[in-house]
Parts: sequence; structure tokens; C-alpha cells
Amino acid sequence: YGYKCSNGETFDSIARELWKNEKYAADLMSANPELTGKMMFTGGEKVYLPVIELTEGDMDETVTEPETAPWRE
Repeated sequence: YGYKCSNGETFDSIARELWKNEKYAADLMSANPELTGKMMFTGGEKVYLPVIELTEGDMDETVTEPETAPWRE
């Protein structure tokens, strides 16, 4: 299964959008090693979406505004 990236998206933002948790960005990166050199997508890139087994707590988490990633401060 694939995901077509938009300009400005990152592995973190995709994980947050799809699974409500940035911790799954590592799974996305592992599944897409050819894209790990990109800090931010320009748009149109196809990202393979691995099967993610959500933990019970992931579905109950309230989505809040994301904190700024340390490398963006």
C-alpha cells in the first residue's frame, strides 16, 4: 500500500496523520530506506506504508498540536 506525499510533509507528519503518533515514523523510515535522506518531501513521492500494529493506548490518545521537532528550533 502506498501514500503519495505532499510538499512539506515529513515521516513524522505522515505517522502523526495516519496513526496519530510520531513514534511510527521509524517504521516508515525502515520501510522506505531510499527516502531517508530527505528531511522534507517535495511532493509526489510514494511512501510504502508498512503494516503497523497499534497498541491499545494509541487509539485512545488525544491528538494535540505537535511540538516543534528539536532540529527545527
